[in-house]
Amino acid sequence: MSAPYYHTIGKEVSVFEQTYKCKLPILLKGPTGTGKSRFIEYMAHELDTKLITISCHEETSSTDLIGRFIIKGAEAVWLDGPLTTAVKNGSILYLDEIAEARPDVIVAIHSLTDHRRELFIDKLGQTIKAHEDFMLVASFNPGYQRGFKELKPSTRQRFVAVSFAYPEPKIETQILVSETEVEPDIAKKLVNIATKIRNLTELGLTETVSTRLLVDAAKLIHSGLPKRLAVHVAVIEPLTDDLEVIQALKDLSDLMI
Repeated sequence: MSAPYYHTIGKEVSVFEQTYKCKLPILLKGPTGTGKSRFIEYMAHELDTKLITISCHEETSSTDLIGRFIIKGAEAVWLDGPLTTAVKNGSILYLDEIAEARPDVIVAIHSLTDHRRELFIDKLGQTIKAHEDFMLVASFNPGYQRGFKELKPSTRQRFVAVSFAYPEPKIETQILVSETEVEPDIAKKLVNIATKIRNLTELGLTETVSTRLLVDAAKLIHSGLPKRLAVHVAVIEPLTDDLEVIQALKDLSDLMI
């Protein structure tokens, strides 16, 4: 199986490799669509280890991660959750948007993020030592949370942390071409549109144009959708529901594409 495409931006690969070697947990910080999930997929491939991904949300509980009893026939049978499976088998467990999960999830992983590297399963009364190859990875979008669901300092300090940002235009253009085979001049125009919108702070957008959105637009253009329409549906509409802002962004992108 070929490696997932990932364009190295800084020293993140060597940091991850040494963090894995030292058996430390790592936290990836940055806006949506900056390549955090793709980076983890790439590193799991490079390290030849299994990756288990959990997309956290407000209903994600420690039970979802650790496991639960299920009724099978006339008896209750324990079923390991993804965290327990990763701890036992030595996989990389990736908690995407960890701040969205319920507080008991943070409590559950505490003993895995320090020298103990162990998981306590309360319902079984068991403590499991993590496999030598187990690694805990979490991602977090500080800008999106805006203080509402911030990670506590005591939790942050249990992780090695790496910040992700949008690539510089030249690299972002290369990413679009590599990911979608779109023409380089079109990729460059898409990146220019994204850069312009990212700098329009007066519009009050909660999120801005991610590399992921540009990839979607480039794929649509490469498949034959008109350029302006592709930008409208793949970049502008996902950003906001405000009709005035949509029109302003549409006028801007139409001129630039």
